[in-house]
Amino acid sequence: MKKCILIILCFCTINIFAQSKNELSKADHSDYNYNFSFPAIILGNIGKGGKRTNTKHIEFHVKRKLDAKNSIGVKFATWRLFQPMGIQWWDGLKDKIDSKSEFYPGYVRETGIGITYQRMLWKGLFATVEVLPQYKTYLDENNTKIANGFKLYTSYHVGYHIAFGKKKRFFIEPQFHFQNWMIDTNTPAEFKRIDNQWKTYFLLEPNIYIGFTF
Repeated sequence: MKKCILIILCFCTINIFAQSKNELSKADHSDYNYNFSFPAIILGNIGKGGKRTNTKHIEFHVKRKLDAKNSIGVKFATWRLFQPMGIQWWDGLKDKIDSKSEFYPGYVRETGIGITYQRMLWKGLFATVEVLPQYKTYLDENNTKIANGFKLYTSYHVGYHIAFGKKKRFFIEPQFHFQNWMIDTNTPAEFKRIDNQWKTYFLLEPNIYIGFTF
């Protein structure tokens, strides 16, 4: 996570020097109405292999521009949780990982396809809402299935769109978001006992999306 925050600060610094060149021309807006992106955080799983804390996170987005300010899209995501998502930074999130005190007796794999809406607020500043219905599979530490369930996962983002390249077709989007999951069904008792100690939301997650328009 420290690496992710450092990357965000670096890109924000780059933006100070590149801001005057950041806006797309009207021709570019009309030529490229779609974009593909993914969160840079998923790159942190590369090389971890079977490590207990590897979330095996895969996620990508395809959006279509409705006009200069509004976009809608489709989101696909899958990840593997080894402890509850509702442990906040100020609850000692990193310490909990180091001590393994809140680890599940296995994993929960969550996979879904959802929808997104993005609104440009001012220059590159934007807000995004993502709604992701998820199918859950609970596994023990030997990867034997225990149960299935359903979660409705939503996230709310505020960030800045920075375009670059000859035709401004590539972009990064440093952002902060928070997520919640008020609907979460059929959790096995041994997992639910751990989940019940924590929140059904997570606040202030830093991230960077990387993408291109086409």
